[in-house]
Parts: sequence; structure tokens; C-alpha cells
Amino acid sequence: MAKKIHVMMVDDEEQFRATTSRLLQKRGYETTIAGTGEEAIAILKERPQDVVVLDIKMPGMDGHQALSQIKEINPDTQVIMLTGHGTPDSAKESLVRNAFDYLSAQQ
Repeated sequence: MAKKIHVMMVDDEEQFRATTSRLLQKRGYETTIAGTGEEAIAILKERPQDVVVLDIKMPGMDGHQALSQIKEINPDTQVIMLTGHGTPDSAKESLVRNAFDYLSAQQ
């Protein structure tokens, strides 16, 4: 049996986390959710994840700060940055910090 890919959704919007988690589970992924960067870091120290989908704009630790810490914990974790407030500088910063991708959903 193939190993399930572990995906963590990190976003401060509860409904978005829940909906996205359900969609990923239906596609066969093992999902974990976190509402803050700090919560994500605590979980990652206990349970490694293959992929982290990480919101940038969150209260407390923002996505860029969380990305740096995630890469310190496990450099092989693939991090996809997700934001509704994307800028070229933010995208560049994410990629310099070794994000796998940067997705901006402009509103």
C-alpha cells in the first residue's frame, strides 16, 4: 500500500481550513490543520509533514517567519505559500526562503 502524503493547511480562517482539508482528504491526502504559524511549528516538531500550504497574512507569526522555521525543522518539507494579498516583494521573499511555490489569489 502506498504511503499517504501528509499535507498541513495553515490559515487563520477556520472555514477555509476546514473546506480545504475536506477536499484534500477526498483526494487521498492525510491532512492536518493549524490556525497560526506558532501552532503549525509546534505540530511540525511532533509530526513531520510532506507539504505545508501556508497563508502569509496571519496574526502573530506571519507566513514568511513560519516558512523560515519550517525549513529549519525539516528542509525537505515542501511549502506552498498562499495569499490573497500578494506582492512581487512577498513572492521574492518566499522563494528566497525556499518555498516550493507562491500562489496569490487577488481579490
